[in-house]
Amino acid sequence: MEIKNFCLKRFKIFLWISIFLLPVVLSGQRLPKIHQQNHAFQAGETIQFLIHYGPINGGTATLILGEEYLFGRKVYHAVATAKTTGITDKIFRVHDVYESFFDMSNGLPLKSVRNIHEGNYKRYNEALFNHESNTVTSMKSGVHKVPANILDMVSSLYYLRRLNFNEMKYGTVIDLVTFFSDEIFPFQIRYRGTETINTQLGTFNCLKFVPVVEKGRIFKHDDDMTIWLSNDSNMIPIQVKFDMWVGSFKCDLVNYSNLKRPLRNLKK
Repeated sequence: MEIKNFCLKRFKIFLWISIFLLPVVLSGQRLPKIHQQNHAFQAGETIQFLIHYGPINGGTATLILGEEYLFGRKVYHAVATAKTTGITDKIFRVHDVYESFFDMSNGLPLKSVRNIHEGNYKRYNEALFNHESNTVTSMKSGVHKVPANILDMVSSLYYLRRLNFNEMKYGTVIDLVTFFSDEIFPFQIRYRGTETINTQLGTFNCLKFVPVVEKGRIFKHDDDMTIWLSNDSNMIPIQVKFDMWVGSFKCDLVNYSNLKRPLRNLKK
């Protein structure tokens, strides 16, 4: 049971980092400026990913973006779902849903929801963000003092997609901060230029990012994770690769709809 729980935890971390935990670092409390106009995404956008180890499919992840009214104003409502499939689902089932309600202009979250089902373990929690007092109120653990302009897990991806990468230099480190599982979670991500990536959907020109990961039980080196985002105004994740002790895992974009702009540099 201990081994099974350890594997479940590792898979969950892998599944969520691969899609949603792109930029989260504790050191920088001043957020990089985003474009005043949102050229990257729109309500109705859906993107889906397949996570696999060689020919073995282990899970899927889906991001759906909508609009809702919260606290009397219109906000974006993003729903991120990750779940195991096939033989992985029979060994240790994961079905997690994370939601973020974030401001349309500045990208900062107002509310987040965490609804997880992992094996026999279930947990539901909501958190409210007060950016005037720099606090987050968790339904489970109360009030937390947090750095200014804090993001949540899901809103951090959409914030990243609105950054200006036109003048970014090779090796630049992006500093953001996020609140996840009632904690401030430290993470860093480094820009490594552009690269062409082949997927089942075709060939994409991508921006390459290498997050700093913790060496130890999962990764051999601190650069064993690579993320490729489309090198166009959409900035959607195309592929994520993990070089782990147990082998190399990949997460690939397999479907998308209602993008704000046509996906560029695609050769089928």
